[in-house]
Amino acid sequence: MYDFDRVINRRGSGSIKWDVRENELPMWVADMDFECAPEILKALSDRVAHGIFGYTDTDGAWRDAYVNWWKKRHSFKMEGESLLFCSGIVPAVASIIRCMTEKGDGVLVMSPVYNIFFNLIKQNDRKVIESPLTYDRETASFSIDFDDLEAKMKDGRVKLLILCNPQNPVGKIWQADELIRVGKLAHENGVFVVSDEIHCDITEPGREYVPFASLHEINLKNSATCISPTKAFNIAGVQTSAVYAFDQCVRDKIRDSLNIDNINEPNVFAVPATVAAFERSADWLDEMRAYVFENRKTAEDFIEREIPQIKAIKGDATYLMWADIQSTGITSKPFTAKLRENTGLFITPGSVYGSESDYFVRINLACPKKLVMDGLERLKTFCDSVKG
Repeated sequence: MYDFDRVINRRGSGSIKWDVRENELPMWVADMDFECAPEILKALSDRVAHGIFGYTDTDGAWRDAYVNWWKKRHSFKMEGESLLFCSGIVPAVASIIRCMTEKGDGVLVMSPVYNIFFNLIKQNDRKVIESPLTYDRETASFSIDFDDLEAKMKDGRVKLLILCNPQNPVGKIWQADELIRVGKLAHENGVFVVSDEIHCDITEPGREYVPFASLHEINLKNSATCISPTKAFNIAGVQTSAVYAFDQCVRDKIRDSLNIDNINEPNVFAVPATVAAFERSADWLDEMRAYVFENRKTAEDFIEREIPQIKAIKGDATYLMWADIQSTGITSKPFTAKLRENTGLFITPGSVYGSESDYFVRINLACPKKLVMDGLERLKTFCDSVKG
């Protein structure tokens, strides 16, 4: 029904992703090269046609869109009054770090994890505490090291955990028992949890993610969940998201912090885009997911067959592939720099995602198949040139 094969020229459109040289193919930053759902385009067009773009606020339709989507799609009944608007998940996480911790406190992350988390922690004068995921190279899989996680939480410096659910860049869906265990450890050790769930709707068809706050009263009350339609529906530039904080004391702190930071007011397109995404664009999302996971399968098969020096990590969520490049003998920064210089393929070095990720790279597969194959051929050409 939707044409995900169409290649749309994004050069000259102000795109961060496509601000590259003519011969370069960007497969790095996490946005998609697909036109967004026609229902969203219509909602934005209708808003433009109105012709007046004054100060804007959220309304019941905005809250209902979130509540109805999470109930229907993820079997989690949220309370509408517990939703707070924020212009984006990154500013929301930064604001929550400031209001729920003090300068010098430790903020825990399970790495490899979204690189901006490290920046937010350091920029706000907190200490990054890493609990690295356990990597089984034989099975190319990651898991939580609960012994290490508990030890880090028992450290009196740690006051907050940033959870990535599903996990970026590994692409793993955390299971209910894992999230319950994380929540229990956090509660027992006085650690507040911020769950970034922006990738939750980009899962392999037939697979479902579990909202952290849905599992237990402890999880619900000792957490804030950051959610948004922007990643799944490719509307990051609209700048719209929500923080779900059930506990009133926690919610009041976060509301005040978002207000102080001036990131709690929607632009004129934020509400109609959100409502159109959650209320009218489910079919587009489902077709996009099927297309992206076909791209993932294509990439996994190609790498296994044609690029034996690289091991693709099978992912259940996100459109991002995490890949092990250890057999090339080149660490991620020089690997990606030489890859870009020699072939024009622009991907992300794993080293930015944590201290133990120097032999990994991240590749964005949310683009037409033609571009996926172009990227894979460029990757093969480079890896063939460095054999031995």
